[in-house]
Amino acid sequence: MSQASQAARRPGCIVSIGEAMIEFNQARPGEPQYVQGFGGDTANCLVAAARQGVQTRYISAIGDDTFGAMLIDLWKREGVDTSQVLVDPQAPTGVYFVTHGQAGHQFGYLRAGSAASRIGPGSVTPAALDGAAFLHVSGITQAISTSACDASFVAMNLARERGVPVAYDPNLRLRLWPLERARAVIRESVGLSDILLVSSDDASVLTGEQTPDAMRDVLLAWGARTVVLKLGALGATVHAAGADHHFAGHAVDCVDATGAGDCFAGALLARLASGDDIVAASRYANAAAALSTRGFGAIAPIPKACEVVDFLNRTEAAA
Repeated sequence: MSQASQAARRPGCIVSIGEAMIEFNQARPGEPQYVQGFGGDTANCLVAAARQGVQTRYISAIGDDTFGAMLIDLWKREGVDTSQVLVDPQAPTGVYFVTHGQAGHQFGYLRAGSAASRIGPGSVTPAALDGAAFLHVSGITQAISTSACDASFVAMNLARERGVPVAYDPNLRLRLWPLERARAVIRESVGLSDILLVSSDDASVLTGEQTPDAMRDVLLAWGARTVVLKLGALGATVHAAGADHHFAGHAVDCVDATGAGDCFAGALLARLASGDDIVAASRYANAAAALSTRGFGAIAPIPKACEVVDFLNRTEAAA
């Protein structure tokens, strides 16, 4: 096959818009040692997609500081296109902390006034969606500032104009914005999206419902076309083309679930861009997300494609 033919057959690019941060993850509950890593839901998603072998591109901003330079180095290693990442000399790169206890992992943020929170409509250029297979948008991006929220809508509308499918994850964080504003923005975003990726916890708060079927019905009434309901350790349920598909959770040695839902999103979009249907892609993403919980941090434990394929093969052989 010629190089031109190979290029024509390569999966399209996964594009996301949002904030990446430096992560400090508590090594042991109750102790003051922290492991430095990287995070931010949209960045996690892109690294997960890149590790599955597809092209990725980030629309974001970093500070002109050491942490920003560390993120650029990370993305270069992972193969994330940073041509749409701005460097803001007037604002810092965001930081967050993860602590662990009986209630699971908890987050603390130092992100107010961060470089990424200062992105706006002008930060989204037509070139950002060149060759895009999917645009991935998060509710966290919309919550960190009004200008970032506006930028997310510019990106979604540009994607729809170009026929680029939009994948949307509300990633509800009520520390960042009040529920009524969050619900209004999220409902509008659901209507602009082709794939809704949402945790059952977030779906319950947003819809007021308690069961997956009831949550799904409300989200469909909001305009969702395909609903992927992430159930944590219980797996995932996908509603597409009028049918429901359930994927049971995988038993793994879970250490830290930080970023597992973002890994699910990135793996799902990578497989869709590579030609899988939504059922096959969700099965794959469910396994990838489980594997990502076996180590500390949002990015370090994200598996590569060979690990996910091997895990699924062994799981099926043992069934």
